[in-house]
Amino acid sequence: MRLGIGIGWRPEIADEVEALPGIDWVEAVAENLCADHLPDSLVRLRERGVTVVPHGVSLGLGGADRPDPGRLADLAARATLLGAPLVTEHIAFVRAGGARTGSPALEAGHLLPVPRTRAALDVLCENVRIAQDALPVPLALENIAALVSWPGEELTEGRFLAELVERTGVRLLIDVANLHTNHVNRGEDPAVALDELPVEAIAYVHVAGGVEKDGVWHDTHAHPVTAPVLDVLAELRSRVDPPGVLLERDDAFPPAGELAGELDAIRGVLEKGGGASAAWAAPGGPPAVPLAESVRDGVAVAQTALLSALVAGTPAPEGFDPRRLRVQSRALAAKRADVVAKVAPELPEILGAGYRAAFLAYAGARPMASGYRRDALDFAEHLLIAGRPEDDAARRRLTRWWRDRAAPRPPGRATRLARAARSVLVGR
Repeated sequence: MRLGIGIGWRPEIADEVEALPGIDWVEAVAENLCADHLPDSLVRLRERGVTVVPHGVSLGLGGADRPDPGRLADLAARATLLGAPLVTEHIAFVRAGGARTGSPALEAGHLLPVPRTRAALDVLCENVRIAQDALPVPLALENIAALVSWPGEELTEGRFLAELVERTGVRLLIDVANLHTNHVNRGEDPAVALDELPVEAIAYVHVAGGVEKDGVWHDTHAHPVTAPVLDVLAELRSRVDPPGVLLERDDAFPPAGELAGELDAIRGVLEKGGGASAAWAAPGGPPAVPLAESVRDGVAVAQTALLSALVAGTPAPEGFDPRRLRVQSRALAAKRADVVAKVAPELPEILGAGYRAAFLAYAGARPMASGYRRDALDFAEHLLIAGRPEDDAARRRLTRWWRDRAAPRPPGRATRLARAARSVLVGR
């Protein structure tokens, strides 16, 4: 199936996406969609014949535990709701700890790299097979960007992906911006990775922007696509004609004209041609061999040690670059602050200019153990227990906000109206 040229659909640019010319398909973050109904914008796009692909970010297929059945069911429901031809996820782990290691459960709030070892590949392959069995459509997996490198890796990125495809028949979502990121941060040549991976298994391609700071490339999805990223796309296009290419933008959204210009630049690279068409083969691979729990346990211990160093301030595991871990740790905390501000916009409104510093101080002492909404509630509770904010009116507003959302049931309309009236009377 050919997808064509697409763009990541986000609520903030829904109108612009609908108006952009030459859009064949869009990709939507699966976890941001309700399982039983779609935003009006996506409904209109589908009525126009625009394909919508759900893109998951929370399965953690590279983690030591087997995929959560509830998360798989949610992703399957969104694929069915959208009538999608496939679903996509990442080669990453997003949580660690818990019963398998006898340590507290930790959430990264971000995609973290899987060690390219035989043991980690065994775990990933079994998790992928479980996901494939639970999903109603084919699965494609994305290579991720990384700031840190695992010590003792046994495979290159290209060989790791090639063996994953060979053993599971899974398709690939190749992010050329992530290949560029790993070139800057880890010294890995994108051309070598493209030579080694099975380009015929590519379902589609991501293109995104980023920025370099102090010799580290940050895959922000909030900056324009750079020439080096387009050069990697050209390298890929010289080897294969991908079924689809999609522009990603997640923040700092530019005017529609700038998005159209980036799409035109992508089209220009693709039109130069060079490679044969990719073909979607049916999932296959050799029969699965049951994986010993000891293999998962070993991966769990390693991933927990890394995530704990990143979010809980424990010492850097042996073999990791402490400086890079500090950069990654700061990046995770900053992203956590940004996402909490989006899911709970009242918090930066109530706290004003002090929100970010207060949240980063909280995050440094309190690793995330659940989702971002729970994190927002825990942050507010943390402040209130400490008698903050110091301004009485702000503290009252924060208290009401926390009570409204921490109660067993959301307050009814009458309660909300009464609270609103009371807030007017007592002042904010």
